[in-house]
Amino acid sequence: SSSLKAAGNVMAEAYYEETAPSILWLIERWSDRSFLDKNDGSPAAKNIMALTKDGLESPADVFFVQDLEPLPKAAYRKMPRAGDHPLTIMLFVDAKEGTEDNFKSLYHTAMPAFRNEPGVITYQLSQVSADKTKFITYEKFRSQEAFQAHLKIPAVEPVIQYLRTSIKAPPFEKGLHRLVGFAPTNNF
Repeated sequence: SSSLKAAGNVMAEAYYEETAPSILWLIERWSDRSFLDKNDGSPAAKNIMALTKDGLESPADVFFVQDLEPLPKAAYRKMPRAGDHPLTIMLFVDAKEGTEDNFKSLYHTAMPAFRNEPGVITYQLSQVSADKTKFITYEKFRSQEAFQAHLKIPAVEPVIQYLRTSIKAPPFEKGLHRLVGFAPTNNF
């Protein structure tokens, strides 16, 4: 809640893994790094960092990313409708070196179709800043059924074909994360 209210915050959500509730994900987006750095000095952020020292089994992994198809703040704070059973998916993709531009091009072409699906709440592709071969999709659907419908639209096939041929390791076995929210964006 503190991050959501901070200047420059675009999104702040907390999740746990559907199949491993002890694995937590804090996903934040900031309009630029200086706002994140300023927020890191806040009392709430310091309290969270203090908890990580004693409460985590291993150090937290932090990924700084660049959104490849940027969305406005309102799109990240869009909420499910009454009666929805939201499903959030994160997919980590480790592209073979030299294929990154092809992957970005495929997503650039497919993104309008993905975002305009009636069952999609939010859809974003980001590239990990420290490694240009690593990508993360953040996909929020209205339901499991909406996610299944997404997998069947024609725009998905070229992306799936890429994932079958141009990656270092199959992402669906280790890189797919089904997330359950416990601190959604409706706290602002």
